[in-house]
Amino acid sequence: MMSNEALFTYTLRLADDLLILSHRLGEWCGHGPVLEEDIALTNRALDHIGEARNLLTYAGELEGKGRTEDALAYLRNERQFVNTKLVEQPNGDYAHTICRSFLYDAYHLPLAEAMLKSSDAQLAAIAGKAVKEAQYHLRHSSDWLIRFGDGTEESHQRAQAALNDLWTFTGDLFAQDEVHQAMVKAGVAPDLSKIKAAFDATVDKVLSEATLKRPADGFMASGGRQGKHGEQLGFILAEMQYLQRAYPGATW
Repeated sequence: MMSNEALFTYTLRLADDLLILSHRLGEWCGHGPVLEEDIALTNRALDHIGEARNLLTYAGELEGKGRTEDALAYLRNERQFVNTKLVEQPNGDYAHTICRSFLYDAYHLPLAEAMLKSSDAQLAAIAGKAVKEAQYHLRHSSDWLIRFGDGTEESHQRAQAALNDLWTFTGDLFAQDEVHQAMVKAGVAPDLSKIKAAFDATVDKVLSEATLKRPADGFMASGGRQGKHGEQLGFILAEMQYLQRAYPGATW
């Protein structure tokens, strides 16, 4: 795979994670458990979509086929999306939403910090804007997971159930292939083993405070980076892409 093609794919992976997670969090708008959390999740979704837009615009430039951020977001099918399977999982109850966010945040913050040293100036600049937001996101999701885990018997059970359900999807975050290896070799991307170490440290610390048990590593879902997804992504895209698909080229 040529380096420019690999860089395009890697950038698209970063963008798709944020785009799909943003959509999932946006589904809570007007439905949050309390007004403050309704606003917090909506703002977080906007943070993610902002970073995704920057990455999609850059991916379009790398590809060189004239596709804009909108074309990449709204005119690709499921198999062309390369997000991790974690971010496409349903919201479930609020414990599931918080747990999903926490697991992604524990990965995203050390990744963004490492990307500050990327040999790709554009990706480093995008990471520079994202780091402060990622710090807040991790603090928010950690605080809520601790509150749930160390709260009532029911909140603890719900948090543990969410963690058990979602843990299998964390393996997809750290899957390495020829694209990622090429990016590491070029100094564009960090070694995922270092990101995994930071992820593990954060997870162990927060779960200890939350009195939650870390699930054993068993079967780990993978394939998201290669465009292999569960049925949930299709439902997300059907909603997210409806307007552009129904009215091609529509602008306002």
